[in-house]
Parts: sequence; structure tokens; C-alpha cells
Amino acid sequence: MALGKMRFWGELSRNWAHIFYHVVVVTLSAATALSLPIIVSFIARDILVYWSFVGNEKAFLISVEMALAILLILFTNYITQTWKDRKLSNIAKAAGLIFSTPTRGFFTWRRFRNLKEREGFTRDVMVIGSTGFRTFVSPEGDLHNVIKNCREAKIMLLHPYSQGAKVRAKSISIPDITPENFGEQIKKSIAFLKELKAVQKNIKLKLYPDVPLFKLTIIGDYIWIKHYHPGLDVQMIPEYGFKHKQNPGGLYVPFYQYFLTRWNNPGIPEYDLETDELIYRDMAGNEVRREKFSEVKIKVAPNTDTSNNLVSENRCQVERNIAHRQRT
Repeated sequence: MALGKMRFWGELSRNWAHIFYHVVVVTLSAATALSLPIIVSFIARDILVYWSFVGNEKAFLISVEMALAILLILFTNYITQTWKDRKLSNIAKAAGLIFSTPTRGFFTWRRFRNLKEREGFTRDVMVIGSTGFRTFVSPEGDLHNVIKNCREAKIMLLHPYSQGAKVRAKSISIPDITPENFGEQIKKSIAFLKELKAVQKNIKLKLYPDVPLFKLTIIGDYIWIKHYHPGLDVQMIPEYGFKHKQNPGGLYVPFYQYFLTRWNNPGIPEYDLETDELIYRDMAGNEVRREKFSEVKIKVAPNTDTSNNLVSENRCQVERNIAHRQRT
């Protein structure tokens, strides 16, 4: 219901803006047409008198020349900068980049949050994060409503007892962020997902042990990505958005493939939200063993070898998933 209201007001605001634009254009056109007789009479009556006076004033002519030279320089620089910006824009389009959010910009952040909620309604969502608390547990999080209203969610978070979580927490130079608080946020995220699972939401969670690299969100044909920079809170990092297009040079497919490679890594266990157990699977996806979450001992997940073995398989799976999503 809330999402329907947001769509209604969004459409209404866009329609009013469109109508206002046309009213302004028509008003300016009418004003220009009505002022033409006055302008023509002024030129015919007064401009020749002024020009005879100006022609004898050398200081005025020099001032006019300098002003025109400055305007010409500014215009040339503007054209040059516009050409460079156009080239950069074409490069961004070739990579599939459609927007980037500044680190501080409430209205831009709000607009992209609404886009995520609109695209994520009854669709599949895939997320890689660190704690997930500020992303989807907090009501102000940009994925709070997305996770509630999606069709299926695959989420990867840091294991709260892993070395990667401790390293990430210690690297952030904010007094309130400690390994203990970091772990508590992850546990609150798990509790939030368990509540959604209890009301028949299709939620799958995996816990990875290594230091996070990307904060990645995949919703339909859109991907949002941030980089976990050592020593900085992820909220201080700009977010980039990519859209899937029929362009082999776009970055949507590689990021999609990155998620599948991580998700299918057998060294990263799945968290059973009903039994609080970690489920380990083999390369074929068959269950190998289970361990109680509270009793598990953290081991370093297999590194490049396992992931590299999955790359070619995931590339085909990416194309199949994208093709299936386009058909549906």
C-alpha cells in the first residue's frame, strides 16, 4: 500500500512538472511575440542616435572589445569542457554506468532509494555487505523495504566471529565501531532475516569469513556497488549504479558474475535461519555437513583456486539468468 502511494505521488509530481514546463514555454513565447513591436520601434528610433555617440568614444569601444574577447574565451572554454564531458559520458555509457551518488546528497540518495524500492518490488534481490544493519535492518536503510517486498533474497554478510569481521571493524577509525559492536550488528541482521523467514519470505543467507571488498546490490537489471576502503566507513564512499544493456563492454555482467562466484564458493557456508546451523555444500551444491552456528570454528575460506574453477560455469549461469529475467 505504501509503495502504491509513493508511485502515485511520484507520477503526480512528474506530471505537474511536465505541465509547468509547457506553461512556462507558452508564456515566454507569448511574451516574446508581444514584445517584438516594442523592440523593433526602439531599434528604428533610438539605436542609430546612440551609435553616433558611441562611435566617437574610443574608451567605450575598447571596453566593448575587451568584453567581447572575454566572452569569446569563456564560450570557447565552455565548448571545450562540454566536448570533454561528452566523451566521458560516452565512456560511462559504454561501461553501463548510469549514475553515481555523492557521499553527501540527501535528495539524490532519496531518489535512488525510491528507484531501488520500485525495481525490487516482487523481484529477486542479491546483496553482498558487511553487517547489513544500516542497509536493510534500519528503517532508514535503502534496502529495508526492498527486502520486505522482494520475491527472493540472496544475502551474504560477514561472519561475526571471523577474522575478516575483526579486521574490518578495527580498520574503521570511528570510536563507536568495535569488533564487539560489529558482531552485534550482524546478529541483529540475522534476527531480522529470521523474522522475515518466519512469515514465509524466501530468504537465503551466507556468511563469509574474509575482509569485505565490495558492497554489492543486484536488483533486476540494475547493480549498485561501493568499495570497502580500508580505514573509511562505507557511508563515505560514493555509490555507482550500472544497468544491464546489450553491450559486451558493460560492467553489469562481470559484477553479476562476481556475486555468483562468491555465492557458489563451497567454502562459504549457508546459514539455516530456522535451525541456526551452518550448512556446508560441495561443488555440486549437495549438503556435506552441518555445524551449530554458536559452536563453529572459523576457517579461512578457499581462496582463488576454488573461485577460479567457478568462473566459466558462472559466466554461463549469468547469461541464463539474465535471459530468463528478460523473458519474465
